[in-house]
Amino acid sequence: MKLHAIAVSLLALALSQPSLADDTPAGKTTANDVSRKADETARAVKDYTVQQRDDAVRHAKAALDDVDARIHRLETKVDDDWSRMDEAARRKARATLDTLRKERNEAAEWYGGLEHGSAEAWDEVKSGFVKSYDSLKESIGKATKSS
Repeated sequence: MKLHAIAVSLLALALSQPSLADDTPAGKTTANDVSRKADETARAVKDYTVQQRDDAVRHAKAALDDVDARIHRLETKVDDDWSRMDEAARRKARATLDTLRKERNEAAEWYGGLEHGSAEAWDEVKSGFVKSYDSLKESIGKATKSS
């Protein structure tokens, strides 16, 4: 049971964005700043018109890159601590990673629609991306809160 709690804590640690504000000189960008900006721009995609497609795609890509970095940190942390986890903790870690990958792939599909979709489908595609991204961010938040 103790190792299960460690696994949950590791998931939370790997998914959280530590504040670097106290360690960073004034005017420097922190990991929290990057993550917050990625969230804002992903949600801002819903306000872009089809004529602003390039901006929407660039902002959506930045948001997905941020999520990819979080998932990669989680995978690395789980790999590093795998031998210390009990079977239940391993199953939970695997299930969490599988869920995050699945939701990330769904967001990537909507991202592809942003890049290549027709003007007629624009509103549906950008709405789909924002919903998918928000669901992914919620899953990351749940994994973080379970510690």
